[in-house]
Amino acid sequence: MVNTGVKWVWFLVVVAASWMLAVSAMAQDDTVIYQKKTVYNFEDDTITGDLTRPDQEFLTGRKMAQHKSLIRIREDFRQKVLQSAKDL
Repeated sequence: MVNTGVKWVWFLVVVAASWMLAVSAMAQDDTVIYQKKTVYNFEDDTITGDLTRPDQEFLTGRKMAQHKSLIRIREDFRQKVLQSAKDL
């Protein structure tokens, strides 16, 4: 059986090592120089295509669809509740 003092020492070693790794990962490299403005040049790219839109008739010809309700009221609900109470 391992002594509890040894367990604490190993725990502290693991915590210290993970803390040191986290701090070194967060350290910034001061040699990086950022530009104030980034410019993307798309002048050499050729973009071709057509603009497609629905016809006016398609938009005005649509009507609201009438659907039957998907909710069904159970007719035998009360009978089943009474039957389950009797089964207890």
